[in-house]
Amino acid sequence: MFRTLALCLTMIFCFSGAALAHFGMVIPSSDIVMEKKDATVSLALSFSHPMEMVGMPLASPASFKVFEDGEAQEMKDALKPATIMEHPSWTAEYMIKRPGVYQFVMEPTPYWEPAEDCFIIHYTKTVIAAFGEEEGWGAPLGLKTEIVPLTRPFGNYAGNVFQGQVLLDGKPVAGADVEVEFYNKDKKYEAPNDYMITQVVRTDADGVFTYAVPFAGWWGFAALNTAAEKMDHEGTPKDVELGAVLWTQFLDPVRK
Repeated sequence: MFRTLALCLTMIFCFSGAALAHFGMVIPSSDIVMEKKDATVSLALSFSHPMEMVGMPLASPASFKVFEDGEAQEMKDALKPATIMEHPSWTAEYMIKRPGVYQFVMEPTPYWEPAEDCFIIHYTKTVIAAFGEEEGWGAPLGLKTEIVPLTRPFGNYAGNVFQGQVLLDGKPVAGADVEVEFYNKDKKYEAPNDYMITQVVRTDADGVFTYAVPFAGWWGFAALNTAAEKMDHEGTPKDVELGAVLWTQFLDPVRK
């Protein structure tokens, strides 16, 4: 009887942990800017379980940058405290002044996750295209770890296949798990069971993953690896989960 109860509790714990995938989030007010009146975009930075809309506190990021035409601009001083999903988060505004492809990247301070006995650092990016320009969307940024899109990360329909390549220290990562979740902002969807909360795909020998997006909205892709170095937590060395996260929007066509 005791063994059966223990097994049940273990299974519940395991399934609950699997269902609650962590995602750094950088969500812009729009991923495409076509008119000058929309040139100022708002960006929301948070840390969450996006499908279940369960937030976690996001400390002041170590860095928040925008990359455009090969140049990086630090935006950390532009961040303002906010509350997202009932937890401390951040927002910023950025004015787009010329045609281009703008990649926004958040490097958070390490987050200690007691349930996983490790630190979490999610290098999180999103891409905005402006005024008809689309050159440079597949350019690596030289991050510690990142997803380099192989499918253009804007202007996509729901139902499209999305591909990306996972890099760690600039090199492709074979066999990496990539967690995929929907940002259930309006809470209009509910997963049929815990397995459906987080989708999982795996990279091939070249670090490439493929996912067919089932419905419209913002989708996050998080490629997870363990850092070679450990970090100290209360005098004990602990593992560090390195996440390469990319958020991109998929749309339904406008019906006449």
